[in-house]
Parts: sequence; C-alpha cells; structure tokens
Amino acid sequence: MTKLSVNINKVATVRNARGGNNPNVLQVAIDCEKFGAQGITVHPRPDERHIRYQDVRDIRPVITTEFNIEGNPIGKYVDLVLEVKPTQVTLVPDADNQITSNHGWDTKENKGFLTDIIGRFKEAGIRTSIFVDPDEEMVAAAKETGSDRVELYTEPYAAGYATDRDEAIKPFIAAAKVARQVGLGLNAGHDLSLQNLTFFHRNIPWLDEVSIGHALVCDALYMGFDSTIKAYLACLK
Repeated sequence: MTKLSVNINKVATVRNARGGNNPNVLQVAIDCEKFGAQGITVHPRPDERHIRYQDVRDIRPVITTEFNIEGNPIGKYVDLVLEVKPTQVTLVPDADNQITSNHGWDTKENKGFLTDIIGRFKEAGIRTSIFVDPDEEMVAAAKETGSDRVELYTEPYAAGYATDRDEAIKPFIAAAKVARQVGLGLNAGHDLSLQNLTFFHRNIPWLDEVSIGHALVCDALYMGFDSTIKAYLACLK
C-alpha cells in the first residue's frame, strides 16, 4: 500500500503569522497520525519561515510512524538531520529565496556531491530519497549516488491534469518504470490533491509514498483533518 505522509509546513506558516503557538504544530503532527497518516513530513528552510529547526527536534520523539525531513543539504540542515535521525531524508535543491520547491536535482551533474551526502546519512541509518523531475536519465543516475529512493516532482502533472491527464501522466509513468527497473523506491509529491491523486496512483500503483501538504491543509480548513486524511487515504486504495 502507498503510504500517505502529511507535510505540516503550512500549519507552521499560520502559527508564525501571529507568533505564539496557535495552531500547535506538535499537536497537529500527533493528530495527523491518530487520524491515519502513515508519516509526517517537514521541510525546514534556512529562514525558518514555516517549520523551525526546533520544531523538527520536538516532533521526532512524539510521533510513532515515519518522519521525513526534506531540504537542501546545506551544513546546518545536514547537522539537524544527523542529530534527529528521521526515518527518511529527502534531498531537495532549494535556493534560500524560493517560495516552494520548483525543480528536481540534476543527478548526473551533482553525482559526487549527492553521493557524499547520502553516504553520511546512510551511515547514520537514515533512508535517503532524491527529489527529481520526471526525467528517465535523472532517475537512472540517482541510483548511482547510492540513494534508496527518488521522489518525483509532480507539479507539472498537477498543472496539466485538467487539460489532458493522460498526457500529463506519461513522463511520470516512464520515470517510475525506470525507478522500478534500477531498484529504487518511489515517492511522489508537490501539488497532489483530492482531484488528481487517484488517477496518479492508479497509473503508478507501486508508489511507496506520497507527501502532501498544501492541498491537504487547505482541504482540512473545510473538512477538518480527520475527514481530510481519510479522504486522501481513500485515493490510495
């Protein structure tokens, strides 16, 4: 079964807008698990504009399912991951000023760098994943870095879904098949939603995990987290 990991960054964004601790990010992580999520994802950025580094430290001991930390492997991020030791680390090539992730790694150009970083995380017993575009060459080259998985950047699929979903899914199916052929686990995330998730999963049923934040949190404003998480899990059956 494909696991659902809930990205709680947007909850932290709301908290940070007013200061204090409302909504309580730690309690949301606990509740998402209680409502059925099989993982929690966070993406701390250098300016800590949503998830703070201390949030990552606080969340780790109170959740019992998978913990996934996404981010650009700059020095303090690497130190944080090695300190917290999550279930999974997802490497994302974010610039400091990016609003959100908008592209994957060039795993050929950055092979040496990624191999070194991944080696450090694997020595610590942390599963590794590389954020990649749906590019067959990039997926194949990711295998050569020693990574355990790749995460397909799905914004292009989401953008094309309403116009021609069959065409939008094609490069993702091709990339997913390469991942399976070379022995990489497969994750996916970015702009997946209740509208497009079922079709994506139906076409790539061997997905290990989807990481969903923005759309899920927006849905939860209307439906509540309990009902929303159950609705997303239903898309993955």
